Amino acid sequence: MPVRYYINLPNPAGARGGDPAFSFTAQGAEGFAEQLQDALRSPRLFERWKMSQDEPDDVDAGLGVVDPQAQVSGQQKDLQIALLATTSIPGQVLKHRLRLLAGHGWELRDVSAA
Repeated sequence: MPVRYYINLPNPAGARGGDPAFSFTAQGAEGFAEQLQDALRSPRLFERWKMSQDEPDDVDAGLGVVDPQAQVSGQQKDLQIALLATTSIPGQVLKHRLRLLAGHGWELRDVSAA
């Protein structure tokens, strides 16, 4: 069942993960939305991260789930960016992807049924 996740990037320039290989590179709302949508629809980000781990075979395969139907939109609000992600991906997986992409530079504002 799809869920809507309302995500805020209070400081978009600082919304970068700890490793540039996995971080957002976007500058605007549309770019952030596209990169998050790709991270939810495709296994590429997860696979790159998994292969960087000391023991890739020990990584929980559940973190690699994707949703080819995921939709993410972005909107500039003053100096912040609001993202709306609609996906069937579990919350813990979404949070893992956001930590890779944005580090601690994001806030989950609300969750609702889609």
